[in-house]
Amino acid sequence: MKVFFFGVGYCAEALIRRAPTIDAGGTVRSDERAAALRARCVDAHVFDGARADPRIGPALKRAEAIVVSIPPRGPGDGPLERFAAAISEAPALRRILYYSTIGVYGDHRGAWIDETSATLTCSDRGLARLAEEARWIEAGRARRAAVDVLRLPGIYGPGRNALERLRAGDARRIVKPGHVSNRAHVDDIAEVTRLVLTRGLGGQIWNVADDEPAPPQDVIAYAATLLGVALPPEEAFDEANLSPMSASFFADEKRVSNAKAKALLGFKPAYPTYREGLKALAEVGEGRGGTKLGDS
Repeated sequence: MKVFFFGVGYCAEALIRRAPTIDAGGTVRSDERAAALRARCVDAHVFDGARADPRIGPALKRAEAIVVSIPPRGPGDGPLERFAAAISEAPALRRILYYSTIGVYGDHRGAWIDETSATLTCSDRGLARLAEEARWIEAGRARRAAVDVLRLPGIYGPGRNALERLRAGDARRIVKPGHVSNRAHVDDIAEVTRLVLTRGLGGQIWNVADDEPAPPQDVIAYAATLLGVALPPEEAFDEANLSPMSASFFADEKRVSNAKAKALLGFKPAYPTYREGLKALAEVGEGRGGTKLGDS
């Protein structure tokens, strides 16, 4: 399958590794990154909003599927505006997949939610995501292509996890009583993406998350146990002096169900909780180099 990625980033690379039958191309933000990906047989082109490789249009016209991970940009800077003609004229295009966020659901006060739950977000970022979802759905409808929206939680995996934050010394245990957050290993996100692209179902919304929403401070504590390092001290949320961006992750609370992906796609998480995911990462050396318990 020829897949064009608007944004060959963390999730896209995990999918490309997982599905070697994908003939991958896509956009990146620098010439250096494009060269590195081309050396790995990914047909990469620069698109940074201001600059667009002229080869992107012809590449899009060969695509059977488009996967979009570029977040909403300013008017005129997004891929839909810049490449509308190439997308609408792509003769083999059958499916568009847009990576969104569970942030669009807003605050459900810790209740379990699924794809039918109300999108209650009031934040500018959440509203922009909802608008972008609608724009891609409309573009697919006009092209008679199925459009799937994957709403993603916090993403972790190789190089991006609590083990590495502990090693770097920037892990914090922020405690907001009763608060839980949702997460998924990048390999499980890649697997849901692969299933959506290959199962041939009609376009729809999919939640991606592991099986156990959990307090973020518990994730840090488990990672410290795996590494045998001292736990960062607990910090009360109200006294933590967080940036507005960091504080926003504690503003909404919900428990995100992945039951639909399991039922309709046959999805089986490789890492059903953060414990399996972090344990596997620790076993291959992630996070090594932290201060051991008892060290001065």
